[in-house]
Amino acid sequence: MAAVSIHQFAQCITCHAWSPDQTMVAICPNNSEVHIYKLMQEKWEKIHILRKHDQIISGIDWSAKSNKIVTVSHDRNSYVWNQESSEWEPTLVILRLNRAALCVQWSPQENKFAVGSGAKTVCICYYEQENNWWVSKLIRKKHNSSVTSVAWHPNNILLATTSTDGKCRVFTTFIRGVDSRGSGTGLPYDSKFGEQIMQLDLSSSWAFAVRWSPSGSTLAYAGHNSMIYFVDEVGPSPSAQSVSFRDLPLRDVLFVSEKMVIGVGFDCNPLLFMADDMGTWSFVRFLDERKITPLNSKYGSQFSEAFGKFYSQSKHGIGNESVEPSKPRGGAHENCINCILPLRKESDTTVKRFSTSGLDGKIVIWELHDQ
Repeated sequence: MAAVSIHQFAQCITCHAWSPDQTMVAICPNNSEVHIYKLMQEKWEKIHILRKHDQIISGIDWSAKSNKIVTVSHDRNSYVWNQESSEWEPTLVILRLNRAALCVQWSPQENKFAVGSGAKTVCICYYEQENNWWVSKLIRKKHNSSVTSVAWHPNNILLATTSTDGKCRVFTTFIRGVDSRGSGTGLPYDSKFGEQIMQLDLSSSWAFAVRWSPSGSTLAYAGHNSMIYFVDEVGPSPSAQSVSFRDLPLRDVLFVSEKMVIGVGFDCNPLLFMADDMGTWSFVRFLDERKITPLNSKYGSQFSEAFGKFYSQSKHGIGNESVEPSKPRGGAHENCINCILPLRKESDTTVKRFSTSGLDGKIVIWELHDQ
């Protein structure tokens, strides 16, 4: 596995999303705009700027079937963008939030999408044809803090969430008139909207990322305690196992197959986790080569390394010694990776290529080789 290409789009990228044919990418350069780039003659050209939000855009998702873009922002609003001729036109989404919207994801059938918020609620949004807008039903009083991530089960009904209250939860989102009862879920939970199926604790740490496996049989979520958790039996009595690693916490995760997960986060370097034939998960290796330049030997400990990074811009010395500025890690990313997305699925169960974006303003394309 290696980085195929590295693209510098901005100084900082909050989130990104790919068009259905993956010839265009939408990014938020850490402001209230969405910039859409298109690959033209092996060069990325900016072709659209979507302006409607007033504050930083915290989530983007581009639907694969209907070619719609949904955005959410700290301004508590959401818009669904439709391409009409050569322009993108926004449609209002009624979220009814009094805090920032933090994340968004289309459902597999793209007839609804979920929005996590700082208001301790999840909005399940669907389209009302007669009013030409998107309305929402809220899952309230279940979370004790901000909802940081949402993930749809392949059956289009179950939704997993993570929160800064340190918990991962699974809910049903069946909406009459939107979802069909004969959807083949095989679950008895699709009759009542907002019913909580499962709750898992992360002790006292925040939970940041959650994702289902391609078949929906396994759920993975990560926390700020440098651990990743895998749940094989989703229900009232879940079967879970945890994997700890010695490096910095994860911000996002992706199943590339049923037994392989890529985690990205504060370490600026994707981590590979795999399950053996017995279903036991473990950390395997980093995907990118590490080239950390050591600091002055007097400050060679982990504490002094962090201290040197903190004061890398400073010209003031400590005693008669000055702190040597920190050096880049030398890999594809040089700052926190906050988003990972699949690219060019070879089948329903395998991802051969994926992309990552981070606070260094880069989008990196990775190719997965046989393990």
